[in-house]
Amino acid sequence: MQSSDVRVHRATLDRGLRLVCVSQPLLHGICVSLHVHAGPRFEQIDSNGCSHMLEHMLFRGVPDHPSAHALAVAMERLGGTLYGATHTDHGHMSVTLPPESFDEGVKLFAQVMTRPVFADIEVERSIIREEILEGLDEDGSSIDPDNLARALMYPSHPLGMPITGSLASLDAIGEAVLRDHHARLYAGTNAVLCIAGPIDPLRCERLAAEHFCAMPTGSPIVTLPAPGQDGPRFQFTENQGSQTDLRLAFRAPGRDDPAEPAAEMLMRLLDDGMSTRLYARVCDEKGLCYDVSADYEPFADDGVLDLAATVRHERAPLVMRELCGIVEDLAERGPTEEELRVCKSRHHWGLEALLDHVEGLADYHGLSQLHGSEESLVARREKIERVTRDEVVEVARRVFRPEVGSAVAVGMLRKGQRKEIELALASLRPGR
Repeated sequence: MQSSDVRVHRATLDRGLRLVCVSQPLLHGICVSLHVHAGPRFEQIDSNGCSHMLEHMLFRGVPDHPSAHALAVAMERLGGTLYGATHTDHGHMSVTLPPESFDEGVKLFAQVMTRPVFADIEVERSIIREEILEGLDEDGSSIDPDNLARALMYPSHPLGMPITGSLASLDAIGEAVLRDHHARLYAGTNAVLCIAGPIDPLRCERLAAEHFCAMPTGSPIVTLPAPGQDGPRFQFTENQGSQTDLRLAFRAPGRDDPAEPAAEMLMRLLDDGMSTRLYARVCDEKGLCYDVSADYEPFADDGVLDLAATVRHERAPLVMRELCGIVEDLAERGPTEEELRVCKSRHHWGLEALLDHVEGLADYHGLSQLHGSEESLVARREKIERVTRDEVVEVARRVFRPEVGSAVAVGMLRKGQRKEIELALASLRPGR
């Protein structure tokens, strides 16, 4: 990896805000991003969704530009567009600017992060309500397979709550709740500011110190530990669509687990292109569905590795058996050395591509710092390169066990078909 032109400068500002400056002189834009501990993991049940709503409200204006439209006009005249996202245990806001607008852009971005006016709350509430309704049926019941799977895995726990919250919790979130949440989350001890691109790190540090001085210090947020799981779980939700959504999800290593790199490779062996096991078997070979996928989301102390497919109703039991068969085979026999080599190469190329992607650089380094890691791209590549076939087999046998598995089906299935899906998970025998 040709990373000699990427230099990382770190500093901690007066209010505890951590600053990461990633200098890449070959790029032509500068990404300014703020990463925060946010999302359901840092929420209570009665205020679930407030991180997501707060992210939306940050677009609603600052004192100098006190409306969503006025703020958008001001930012876009500088050549940037605000972006925001909320995940289960983190969130971020960012803007990418041309170098000539950098100073003014940082000033305006800092206002967005530290001085929101919380204008038009009811308008934004209406928008989010439409977003939530996308995952509900006509009776108001959830039919979102991802939300249902997380709730099944983490019942009565923040990790199982939806990012958007519910209609009831949305209605309970007022300006006072939002301001309190903003003061807790958008605070120095809970945030990382990352600036990436053709930059002068010392200049960035001066600008950050000047414009983010209004950010409070705050205090670390204590979270509930992830609960255990001691048996397979299955949930069927009826939905009269044309297909059934399937999820097969397993508890997996967290970010701080030594097995995390092997779990990353395990996921990529399943789904990292059309030649990997899921697509090759379920789609190309058997023609059972249009698309199938896998994802791995590590948290601090736990993680989720899940498989997803959407199929016509009568095929749902067969596809679930195929998914179980694929993970069982991977745990029993392991990958070939060639499969693992290709996965490592594709991972390495993905890291290398970040050198040409200013948003990717800011996201990688900012999020890593938020989670307490200063791992460089080169160090990450070396860590993945050291993963052995035996380590992948070991983590596969640890993850693909029925007692830490959950299956969800959303569609139209007869009682016998539901039982087949439940039995497919319960019958898993990894590494027998």
